[in-house]
Amino acid sequence: MPQKNNNKIQCHIEWNALPLAVWEEKFAQIRRSNLLQSYEYARVLCRLHRQRARWGLIRINDKEAGLVQILEVGILRNLVHTLLLDRGALWFEGYGSPEDVVAFFTTIAKTFPARFLRGRRILPELPDTEFNRKALEDLRYKRLPRQGYETIWLDIEQPDDTLRAQLKGKWRNRLNVAEKAEFAIDWDWTGKDLGFLLKQYEADKASKGFQSASSALLIALAKGFLPRKKMLIGTARLGDTPVGIVLFFLHGSSATYQTGWASALGKNHSAHNILLWQACAVLRQAGIKDLDLGGVNDAGAAGVKAFKEGMGGELVRYVGQYS
Repeated sequence: MPQKNNNKIQCHIEWNALPLAVWEEKFAQIRRSNLLQSYEYARVLCRLHRQRARWGLIRINDKEAGLVQILEVGILRNLVHTLLLDRGALWFEGYGSPEDVVAFFTTIAKTFPARFLRGRRILPELPDTEFNRKALEDLRYKRLPRQGYETIWLDIEQPDDTLRAQLKGKWRNRLNVAEKAEFAIDWDWTGKDLGFLLKQYEADKASKGFQSASSALLIALAKGFLPRKKMLIGTARLGDTPVGIVLFFLHGSSATYQTGWASALGKNHSAHNILLWQACAVLRQAGIKDLDLGGVNDAGAAGVKAFKEGMGGELVRYVGQYS
């Protein structure tokens, strides 16, 4: 770890200073880089919502320390202004200490101070600890009354034997069941099965009443990620009938499990288990090291959380949303 004088930590953010190829090379060096901080995601949101993106190289004591991506909306020469910082900052190896974090959010507060006619939505990529909450409050960030975001990260750089040993017993048993079924599984980088997935996705949303990304957003993301071969769909069939399907977006050396569906027959034969299990190998071959299994919560989707926890990853609860 670089040697730093904790009393003299200086943070500076260089905005839009890196060519895209250099940005993406540095982004790929970061473990657990999330979807919301990826270049493709920002470009999609800019087109959908007429937002502007900025890409920042974070320097701590003039050393390259991390990256941050923000979205902005401004009118009347930014007299009316909104800042969106979702799941940042992301740190290079050796950085991201509590002192670095305080220096970074101090710089953000100075660059985008709270004021009349400015909205700020800040969802830090910080674990939900007393220190982090207090540090943000001391910098006069206001915590919004919203449950802290939770997700599960899985290190898929590990060999299959290690990953299998980490599976919870029930999950492993269901995978054994799935492996005995006569699934035909297709891994698609072209988006040919997206229409079928979206049809099932909308039907699921309507029947279960859950809140999630709109189909319009998923279509827009597909248009942004597909040309760069950063979207993967896996479909499980019994005979000629699709019984399970999963969708992933790739970003840097990480990927996000976005959504999935299984029919009653697919559930009986544990289609989701074998799709997620095989996805780890497919994504690893594509250079992915970390899999974000997606947001979980106990309030309305405890079953989904338990299922994802069954893969043996690390549950991470982030500090929540601030303004």
